[in-house]
Amino acid sequence: MTGLISTLIADDEPAARAAIATLLAGDPEVRVVGETGDGASTLDAIRHSAPDLVFLDVQMPEMDGFSVLRHLEPSEIPVVVFATAYDEYALRAFDAHALDYLLKPFDDGRFYQALVRAKQQVRQGRLGALSDRMLELLGAVKPEAIRHRERLVIRANGGAVVVPAADVDRIEADGDYLTIHAGKAKHVLRETMKEMEQSLDASRFVRVHRSTIVNIDRVKGLEPYYRGEYVVVLADGTRVKLSRGYKQHLEEALGRSI
Repeated sequence: MTGLISTLIADDEPAARAAIATLLAGDPEVRVVGETGDGASTLDAIRHSAPDLVFLDVQMPEMDGFSVLRHLEPSEIPVVVFATAYDEYALRAFDAHALDYLLKPFDDGRFYQALVRAKQQVRQGRLGALSDRMLELLGAVKPEAIRHRERLVIRANGGAVVVPAADVDRIEADGDYLTIHAGKAKHVLRETMKEMEQSLDASRFVRVHRSTIVNIDRVKGLEPYYRGEYVVVLADGTRVKLSRGYKQHLEEALGRSI
């Protein structure tokens, strides 16, 4: 390739993004094309900007770094340097697949070592063996090994609302948006149902319909509906249809057959 290496910085901590941006500012071969603070916006930025290189935090709101990459086509995956305070299991997976990562907190010397290696990978091309190793890594680090989302960060009126996951009663889909019901409050979040489902604790949150996830702790009972189908009754009186395709999910969460 020729020209500057377009680079995206993805980290949910503003101070971390600023530190990386400062370190990159001294490199004449690198051009920072954006900064993102959550998984959903990172996915959008990669798809729309197609950066050559991404410094990617593993644990971010809305979608973790691994999930971001799982939602990309192999040809869309850039060169990635992970920034992580992750556990020993994940670090073994990184090492086994010869991908670089920065273990937080990292010093300037370690950062520049990762940057040199990343630039070499970019110059050699983003596809081929590099993408193969990335796909192997995504297969090695299973979604269940990633810490589940404990809170939802929802942008609103130029700021953000933080909703603890435990406070969520149910989640309903509307196209590429979700409505989060937490008590009397409702919040709208731009994310797909699949992405939300993958990020939540499956022992607590269960998908009962193509467009509905419920908090199992809010399930009050079940009512017969039609020809062996059921309606899930929540503690606040809300009734949600249980689709046959998701019946097994609910049975596993409840620990018994319906």
